[in-house]
Amino acid sequence: MTAQRWTMTIAGLFVLISLGLAQWQGTIDLTKMSWLWFTAFVGANLFQSGLTNFCPLTRILKAAGVK
Repeated sequence: MTAQRWTMTIAGLFVLISLGLAQWQGTIDLTKMSWLWFTAFVGANLFQSGLTNFCPLTRILKAAGVK
């Protein structure tokens, strides 16, 4: 794994851990629909793209012509 993939994996993990800790402490309520689910999606995508080297946004941007 490259340093960039490790960074993406760890950053995604930290986002998910921070959401989990906030839920556990009672600061947020993830059982209700909120914008925090978007944050959870971004964290999960960062984590999985670091592990698998597949990022849907990268594919979309490349298809749109971004270099």
